[in-house]
Amino acid sequence: MLTDKATELGRLIGQSSEYQTVKRASDALTDDKAAVAMLERMEQLRVEAQQMMERGEQPTAAMEQELDSLLGQVQTNATYQRVMVANENFDKVMVQVNQWILDGIRKGAASSIITLG
Repeated sequence: MLTDKATELGRLIGQSSEYQTVKRASDALTDDKAAVAMLERMEQLRVEAQQMMERGEQPTAAMEQELDSLLGQVQTNATYQRVMVANENFDKVMVQVNQWILDGIRKGAASSIITLG
């Protein structure tokens, strides 16, 4: 019974407008080659900086400057902004869904009636 209900909830969430908006925004970001290149370079810089710190070295000023520049460019990219807004809206929906689940758990735990279906 729980598996069926969880599967149904997942299906409904997947069909929600908020999830569909996240999917479309993510697909658009994948198609935005400039944004993808900036994000990949940012990740490359992050990994390089982490490796340097693990060796006891400090990231270079040039690395920090490039990262700041990339961050500014990414944050003003319209496609990236749509992804961030879509994710925030979907996160709000999921917080509400989790609250409804917790409310149901509390009600179920307090009930002396056992249901099997």
